[in-house]
Amino acid sequence: MATRDLERWMWAEACALLDQADRLQQQFFDPPDARATRRAWRPPVDVYQAGRELVIVAALPGVTAERLEVGIDGAMLVIAGERRLPPGLRSHNVQRLEIPRGRFERRLRLPPGHYQIGQHELSHGCLVLVLHRVESLTGEST
Repeated sequence: MATRDLERWMWAEACALLDQADRLQQQFFDPPDARATRRAWRPPVDVYQAGRELVIVAALPGVTAERLEVGIDGAMLVIAGERRLPPGLRSHNVQRLEIPRGRFERRLRLPPGHYQIGQHELSHGCLVLVLHRVESLTGEST
C-alpha cells in the first residue's frame, strides 16, 4: 500500500472513531425528555420478564438510596437521581473520569398493562426492581 493511501486510510479510521465516540457521548448524556431543562446521563438497563413479573436492573455505581427516585408515570417507569463524586476523592486530581456522574434519568416504556413496584434494592452497584402486573379495575388481567 502506498504511503499516501495509508495516510488517507488512517485519517478516515480516526475520523470514524471520533464520530462513534461523539454518538456514544450523546447517547449517555441526552436530555431525559422534552420537558427537561437540565442534561442528564442515562444509566444502562437490562429488562427480564417472566409471566406477570418484570425485573429491571439499572447500573448505578456509587448511587445511594438517598439520591435515587423510582416511580411509574403512566406507561413509563422512571429511574432518576444523582451520582456524586465520593467525598474522599474531592481533593484528588482527576486523571480519568469514565463513570458518569451528576444528574441521571432513565424512562422505560412498560409493556401493556398496569404495574406496581414490588421489591427494589441497590446491590453491587445496580438497582434491581421487580414490577408486578396487576389486574385492571374491571377485574380482568391486563
